[in-house]
Amino acid sequence: MGNYVNFRLGNYGNVHTQFYKQIMVGALERVYEVGPAFRAEPHNTARHLAQYTSLDAELGFIEDHTDVMAVLRETLSGMIELVTSRCTRDIELIGIELPQVPDDIPSVRFSQAQEMIETATGTRVIGEPDLSPSDERWVGDWAHREHGSDFVFVVGYPMIKRPFYTHPDSTQPEFSNSFDLLFRGIELVTGGQRLHRYEEYLNALSGTELAPLDGYLAAFRHGMPPHGGFAIGLERWVARIAGAENVREVTLFPRDLTRLTP
Repeated sequence: MGNYVNFRLGNYGNVHTQFYKQIMVGALERVYEVGPAFRAEPHNTARHLAQYTSLDAELGFIEDHTDVMAVLRETLSGMIELVTSRCTRDIELIGIELPQVPDDIPSVRFSQAQEMIETATGTRVIGEPDLSPSDERWVGDWAHREHGSDFVFVVGYPMIKRPFYTHPDSTQPEFSNSFDLLFRGIELVTGGQRLHRYEEYLNALSGTELAPLDGYLAAFRHGMPPHGGFAIGLERWVARIAGAENVREVTLFPRDLTRLTP
């Protein structure tokens, strides 16, 4: 991954690590972080946990989100190569097949994916701001069938479904310079290009109380490079590699809506 600087935060319950990663890129250019994250949305599925481990990276001086996608591809490939070289006996014992990360991971635009799904299934999906789990499975099957790949990028999600710090597509501002990476039919990674100009944040946050974000916005007031990053859900990554039906099967002490302590 090049020369990245690692950092740790003590109180994850009261901070947004995304903000801190972005601020640090202004000084260190490349940072990564491994730590717990807490899901702030309703969930009770086989793919979600209330607390999960997030593998994050942020890098500065990029052209756009495609630079981030290239670094993500190298990261996943390096992880697979390391596990293959160090854990041969474990892989054989568990009886799993590690994926091959293509040199060029196939990519499809969000709107194009919706058109293909609607044409193939007859189910109306165009106009929806996100892909459903069944949509993700369809795109994953398509990538495997057409490209022989367990991985596929979906790029250009609608801005309405992306956080306020996501950079819009300059040619289609209703869509974003962001992506999801699907692995074997399930979203594994979310990432993209961030806003980096102070005025852009003021526009994006128009009508919002800015005082709670003063510390975050101050970094952009003094200048930040074009930057972007990604976050990998560790437990989901391991579950898909191991072929587990439920993410809890690969989590030592899972926390969800009905379980807080072991």
